Amino acid sequence: MRAPIRVGVGVLVIENGRALLVKRRNPPSANMWSLPGGHLEPGESILEAAERELEEETGVRAKALGIIDITDLFVRDQNGALATRYVIIDVIADPIDTSRLKAGSDAMEAKFHSLEEILSLDLTPSTRKFFEKLLSRGFCQIYPSNVTIMENIGLG
Repeated sequence: MRAPIRVGVGVLVIENGRALLVKRRNPPSANMWSLPGGHLEPGESILEAAERELEEETGVRAKALGIIDITDLFVRDQNGALATRYVIIDVIADPIDTSRLKAGSDAMEAKFHSLEEILSLDLTPSTRKFFEKLLSRGFCQIYPSNVTIMENIGLG
């Protein structure tokens, strides 16, 4: 059986030196902080998906400005077999309205964190890699990340 390939977006919103993160409710990497985001819908552009997923997951409205990173994420089961491959396209967005900030159904929490504290949080592996690159190299330098995680994935 071939593992499915899923394309998703992550959205970086920075306001007053703080980045918006969500605590994931569902696997992979449940209970860890990540950029808000989700899967692309058929017929939807990357930037449209970023704006929609951001609002669904956090209540925040923003204007997607462009792509700032790409991650190849390989999720493996407990036996090491490839369960799912994600291509995550990270987008930077300019906040329009953050007054309705609240966690959506896919998130346990939604909160702005200072850039200084980000790397001390319990981040998903791909989010950690993203912020390590961002904080050391800055914007506009896309070097695709290759991330593999092991997860106990049920078949039911």
